[in-house]
Amino acid sequence: MTEDTIAAIATPLGESSIAVIRVSGPESVRVVESVFRSKTKLSKAASHTVHYGHIYHRESGEHIEEALVTVMKAPRTYTAEDVVEVSCHGGIVSVKKVLDVLLENGARLAEPGEFTKRAFLNGRIDLSQAEAVIDLIRSKSDRAFAVAMKQVDGVLSRKVRSLRQILVETMAHIEVNIDYPEHDVEELTSAFIREKCESALESINDMLETAERGKLLREGIETAIIGKPNVGKSSLLNALAQENRAIVTEIPGTTRDVIEEYVTIGGIPLKLLDTAGIRETTDVVERMGVERSRTALASADLILFVVNGNEPLSEDEVELMNSLKDRQTVVVVNKMDLPLHVQLQDIMQQFPAERVVRISAREGEGIERLEKSITSLFFSGSLEAGDITYISNARHIHLLKKAKHSLEEALQGVEGKVPIDMIQFDVRNAWEQLGEIIGDAVGDSLIDQIFSQFCLGK
Repeated sequence: MTEDTIAAIATPLGESSIAVIRVSGPESVRVVESVFRSKTKLSKAASHTVHYGHIYHRESGEHIEEALVTVMKAPRTYTAEDVVEVSCHGGIVSVKKVLDVLLENGARLAEPGEFTKRAFLNGRIDLSQAEAVIDLIRSKSDRAFAVAMKQVDGVLSRKVRSLRQILVETMAHIEVNIDYPEHDVEELTSAFIREKCESALESINDMLETAERGKLLREGIETAIIGKPNVGKSSLLNALAQENRAIVTEIPGTTRDVIEEYVTIGGIPLKLLDTAGIRETTDVVERMGVERSRTALASADLILFVVNGNEPLSEDEVELMNSLKDRQTVVVVNKMDLPLHVQLQDIMQQFPAERVVRISAREGEGIERLEKSITSLFFSGSLEAGDITYISNARHIHLLKKAKHSLEEALQGVEGKVPIDMIQFDVRNAWEQLGEIIGDAVGDSLIDQIFSQFCLGK
């Protein structure tokens, strides 16, 4: 438990109906009580009760704010410490005045993520749950939110602890073999190690199988909308975003830079990149836009290759299409409201029929078919499985891969009849690497780095 008391604004700054200032630490009740006047003394108030009153400057007696104060006493709080939340009128000036008097009377300004850090250090949550709080705040879709909420609830933590228990049993069995070699149970020990390591390895592989999908849900699918000028790329962006986000004209080359927009399709976040039309040009500004388009194309998870269905494919389009056949690409044949002149069979020789979609971006026709094509390309309908733990955090993925490697080394040692104490070394490595996921074996610098990503007041 920490000895100082921290305070921070827990709601976004700006005009709003209310704002909340959060205070946590052993002196939180005293700090707030010193500037708050109400019918009930906060020090005598029952836990988890709300009290109406006014905030005053202790020395000058200036009336600062009208407020509701919520008292929550340890350990049943977010930080597992005494927590007091002051709810006052929203607005930059009023909130700052309340925070200032709290800081003047014994609290210090919290660091980013320090409330959640205290929840971790005080044992209320583990490190993977703390990191999931960031994902919860930053989630861009219902599915990403649901994945983060499961991790906040401890689904991943329980799986990791279960795996570590298997490895603890394995290490204990090996220790018995090392300490009492006269019992000659080497064969029995090898069979036991093989069974336990294979079981743990299978669970880790199952979690790693969800890693790519989990990262897409967490970070969004980076989607480049590409094609030659005036085929309807910006119109497609507007249709998917359901607003006029990009300028649309009949003049080729209107889009000179990459425009970003987040949309949600089937519960999956897409980071749409509307790019400049790819073509040879002498215009310096447009040429810079084309180069940025090529950069976006190279890094994209998904490519929406837009062609004009009202005219045959150009040589440049055919060349570009050939280069995309091994990428995650959906060919969008736009302008279906006009006569079809593009040869669909030529396109379908390069791409499966379900990845060639006819639409009219201007009329909004075919957008649902396009959305289904995108979701099936990445998730194949299996995302609905409620019992799957999606691993989305890059740190967790890295540690799981390290633990997998250590267990594979242990199994190779068993098969190669390596001395039992060497196998113990690999099993312990896997146990420690899994422990880093939930924070059982991490250094202060890593903890500080993780919590520095939080917003102030969380």
